[in-house]
Amino acid sequence: MHEMSLAEGVLQVIEDSAKSNGFTRVKTVWLEIGALAGVEVEAMRFCFDAVVKNTLLDGARLEIVATEGQGWCLNCGKTVAIQLRYDPCPLCGGYQVEPTGGMEMRVKELEVE
Repeated sequence: MHEMSLAEGVLQVIEDSAKSNGFTRVKTVWLEIGALAGVEVEAMRFCFDAVVKNTLLDGARLEIVATEGQGWCLNCGKTVAIQLRYDPCPLCGGYQVEPTGGMEMRVKELEVE
């Protein structure tokens, strides 16, 4: 399950930020996850809880901000919403849709002490 390494990466980013910004405890983490990021949200929640034990994030609440997938349809030349990487264009039905958004995962915001 790659969500474990993703959760470890999130912890590392936040610990680095704590060192440079001087906070000692994190109360809430807002994590933005795109529909096309390939991240299973429930697995991420489970892994996050396991990884943050005995760290400055221990007991922190994880808020997931889901973002919609977007793609550029080469057939009709429009930006469209897609749920999966290989979805057809909802406008023309063509399968030449290049993903352009919703592929990222990032720490959007922190509530710290």
